[in-house]
Amino acid sequence: MFCQDHSQLCCSDCVELNHRRCTTFALISESVKKLSVDMQKLSNKMQAILAELSKFMRTQEASIQGSYTEKLQQIRELRKQLNAALDKLENKTLKKLYEMRTTLQTSLKKDVDHCSRLKDELQQLGEAVNGLHDKSKKEMEFIASRKCMDKIQESESYLKSKHVKVQSSITFKAKVNIEQYLSQQVSQYAVSVQSLTLEMKPEQVLTVKRKSKYNVKISEDKSQNCCIRGICSLPSGQVIVADSNNKRVKFLDKHYNVSSHCDLSGCPWDICQITSMEVALTVNNDVQFMSVTNGHLVNGRNLQLPHDAVGIAHHQGALYITSRTALYHYTLTGTLVKKLYEDTGGGITVYTCAVSPAGDKIYVTNNCQHKLITLATDGTLISTFTDRELQHPQCVHVTPAGQVLVCGCASQTLIQVNCEGNKNWPLWLHRKMD
Repeated sequence: MFCQDHSQLCCSDCVELNHRRCTTFALISESVKKLSVDMQKLSNKMQAILAELSKFMRTQEASIQGSYTEKLQQIRELRKQLNAALDKLENKTLKKLYEMRTTLQTSLKKDVDHCSRLKDELQQLGEAVNGLHDKSKKEMEFIASRKCMDKIQESESYLKSKHVKVQSSITFKAKVNIEQYLSQQVSQYAVSVQSLTLEMKPEQVLTVKRKSKYNVKISEDKSQNCCIRGICSLPSGQVIVADSNNKRVKFLDKHYNVSSHCDLSGCPWDICQITSMEVALTVNNDVQFMSVTNGHLVNGRNLQLPHDAVGIAHHQGALYITSRTALYHYTLTGTLVKKLYEDTGGGITVYTCAVSPAGDKIYVTNNCQHKLITLATDGTLISTFTDRELQHPQCVHVTPAGQVLVCGCASQTLIQVNCEGNKNWPLWLHRKMD
């Protein structure tokens, strides 16, 4: 039977257990006559769902592997720091031990020299006394005896004064609290699995709290001016910037000092985060991957594309790349999935892009027509946003909470729009005044 109230197949037991309150039932033979089924459409939909399930599995596996690799590197880095600290402690202790040995040896040499002198003088006097005893020279015996008694008294006094220092030794008492502390850390440095859920507030208006400037120029730069076309903030607090004028990528520490850099064959246009320790950049017709290893940028694999690569965004294993006139969906291995959107109306119509946290919307800047375009992930146009305060939009960014920010290059404005990309807030976040 077929329950039309729930659109479910059911048997007599199902009717008794789950569909007692249902009023509309039909035999399957009757339902076939009323309802036509497009098996080809159904099959296509099943294939699409299977593809989505496979994509989800690959994304989760990649996420687990990326998280594992990152934490493994952090643990090994911590081990190196501990080893370095212990080596430093050992070297300082050994230096102190050597200094104590040297001091004791210096003191001991003085005692040995003094003992040797007394011993030699006593032996000489002893030989003289023996010689005088044989010859029975009373005057000489008296003189020798007095000298011997004086020397014996001197030796006894010396031995008496050194009696408490007969043996010199070095003691070592380890601070067991260091070992106890490290033992306690075994339970504190626990590895756990966390699922982070961020509260989504895409309509919450952002406000500017402060503005800071940092110098990212380095001595190796050939150009006097740095042109930062792309910027990416890592979860660890470091920042990676793409310097187009100097054809290099720069790695900034938590204090925004350049600590490492990598040179490129061409000018980088945009950058996006792949994992917590890996980014991807667009350079000419290529996508260049880079990773952070031991605090340094390292060049990785390279994908060559059959078109210009300008803007780039990533979401759960999907790469979205713009070519100035079109938006493409690629896999992380460089396989083209689909050309999602194209505008050949002239000029730079598809400049940069960003993806919503849920992955259901893609935001694209149309530079020459002063537009922000919102697309569905299949390329369907959702909305087009224009405003007199948005002239020649260049970059678009989506915060983890879902707020959409777009900057106008010519208007020198940073504007927040809603997540649908069709309404601007009355507050301009920042207008460049200098």
